[in-house]
Amino acid sequence: MGFFQRLKQGLSKTRGGLTDRVDSLVQSTEKINEDFYDELSDILILADVGVAATTEIIDRLRERVNREKVKDGARAREIFKQILVEEMNIPRPALRWPMVMFVVGVNGVGKTTTIGKLALRFQEIGRTVMLAAADTFRAAADEQLAVWAERAKVPIVRGQEGGDPASVVYDAVQSAKARKTDLLIVDTAGRLHNKKNLMDELSKMRRIIDREYPEAEMRCMLVLDATTGQNGIQQAKQFKEAAEINGIVLTKLDGTAKGGVAIAIRKELNIPVWYIGVGEGIDDLQAFDAKEFVEALF
Repeated sequence: MGFFQRLKQGLSKTRGGLTDRVDSLVQSTEKINEDFYDELSDILILADVGVAATTEIIDRLRERVNREKVKDGARAREIFKQILVEEMNIPRPALRWPMVMFVVGVNGVGKTTTIGKLALRFQEIGRTVMLAAADTFRAAADEQLAVWAERAKVPIVRGQEGGDPASVVYDAVQSAKARKTDLLIVDTAGRLHNKKNLMDELSKMRRIIDREYPEAEMRCMLVLDATTGQNGIQQAKQFKEAAEINGIVLTKLDGTAKGGVAIAIRKELNIPVWYIGVGEGIDDLQAFDAKEFVEALF
C-alpha cells in the first residue's frame, strides 16, 4: 500500500468526524447562509480544529463566497479545502548537515518510537545517524532507544541512569564529530511538571552544542499525540515556553476522530507540522504535506 492510501486509511476516523459531516452539510444545503456557517463551525470545533482556527477559516470562507458570488455548496466545499491547505502550509527550512535534533515531548506520546522511525527515515535517504539517550531519568526510555538503535543499526551513546543528560550530549557530540555523522538525534526527558528544570536542562545541552559543535544545525522537534486533541495544544504551548520548537511530529493520527488538531496547531502555535504518524509500522511516519493531507481527508 502506498503512503497516500495508508494516509487515507489512517485518517478514516477523522474523515467520519469531519469530512463526512461537511459533505452531508454541503449536500443538504440549498442556500449558503449563516445557518450553513454556524453548522460548519460546529463540525470544525467537534473535530478539534479549535476556536481560533475555526473562526479564521469561517471568516475566510465567507469572504471568498461573497466575493465570488458562490451559490452552490459543492463550490464552497472546494474553497473550504483550499483554505485548509493554506492554513496548514507553513514553509519549512531546507535540511542542513551536520545536524543535531533534540526530540521533546511528554512521556507516552510515542517519542522514543518516533526517534527510531526518524533514524530509519534519514538512513533511507543516505544519511548517517547516531542516537543519544539523554532521558537518563527513565531506565525504560534508555532501553527502548537501544532497541531502536539495534533495529536501525545505528550507534547509540548512553549514560548512567539518573546521570546528567548534558554529559550524555557532550559524549555524543564528540562521537558524532569523530565519525563525521550527518545527524545526531537526542532523546530528552518528557517532564513538564517543572518547566524551569526542563528549560535549564535543554539550555545546558544547547550550550554544549554551541560550544563543541558550532558547525551543526540545531533543530528541536516536539512530539504530540493527536488523540489528546486540544490538550496536546496546551502541552505544546508549555514546551514552546521552555524550548525553541522548530517543528511538530504528530503521532497516532490513525487512532482519533480529532485529526483537526493538525489544523489547530498552525493557528495556535505557528509551528509547522513536519511529520505525521498514521500507524504502528516503520513506514507510517512520513513527511507532512498539507495538500496531500487534505486530499486524503476528502
